[in-house]
Amino acid sequence: PLETVKEVDLSKYVGKWYEIASFPQSFQKGCSCTSAEYIITDKKYIKVLNSCDRNGTRTSATGKAFVQKNTGNAKLKVQFFWPFSGKYWIIDLADDYSYAVVGHPNLKYLWILSRTKQMDENIYNSICEKLKAKEFDITKLEVTNHSCK
Repeated sequence: PLETVKEVDLSKYVGKWYEIASFPQSFQKGCSCTSAEYIITDKKYIKVLNSCDRNGTRTSATGKAFVQKNTGNAKLKVQFFWPFSGKYWIIDLADDYSYAVVGHPNLKYLWILSRTKQMDENIYNSICEKLKAKEFDITKLEVTNHSCK
């Protein structure tokens, strides 16, 4: 089974992330300059704001992330359209929270996220090696274009 990181400090995890690479998904088709913002609310969920440029227009979707109990905050369920929700597992995380890798236990969903629009090539390659060891097919990874104006 897919393993997550042991512990996530949500106060460090929230904020803006840039998608560096991902497995292509129909709901992200035609997207570039993709980012996600996580905001702590006074409710029992984290607000999720995903944005991307599609055909020159900035589009966004707002959802809710619910932390799963007894997972060290590493497993969340993200919901954009009630009642459907998806598993959001944090499977790799930099000690300084400069990058995160989010996957799904079925190995069909994968996102490499960074606090910056570019990622050091050595770090990216190291992440890919770890993903191969976790049995992700990294040949499916598509690097996200961040050259939007």
